[in-house]
Amino acid sequence: MAFDEDLAHRIRELIADEAGVTEQRMFGGLAFLLHGHMTVAASREGGLLLRVDPDETDALVAKPHAETFVMRGRPMRGWLRVTPEGVRDRRQLSRWVSRGVSYVRSLPPKG
Repeated sequence: MAFDEDLAHRIRELIADEAGVTEQRMFGGLAFLLHGHMTVAASREGGLLLRVDPDETDALVAKPHAETFVMRGRPMRGWLRVTPEGVRDRRQLSRWVSRGVSYVRSLPPKG
């Protein structure tokens, strides 16, 4: 399954004013990187993949529509998958994208 082009466009609109944003195909989806760090992605599985503070993972997966991202059978702390139902409207999507962007802003730029 290809990533949701509409979701990618909606993400793009939300982060349009961020300096240092690039787009890259990753994990079969379209990722949005901030100063070289992946922050959010339109997932090929539908919904959103995003990076968050690893210490907040447990609290965030307690929220509706969020789960820990699993890569090759291993849960990845600091990475969440939000189902399509959790990003249906602008308010929902904006909350998740803002959380991802805020965390990645705290990281030193790559390269």
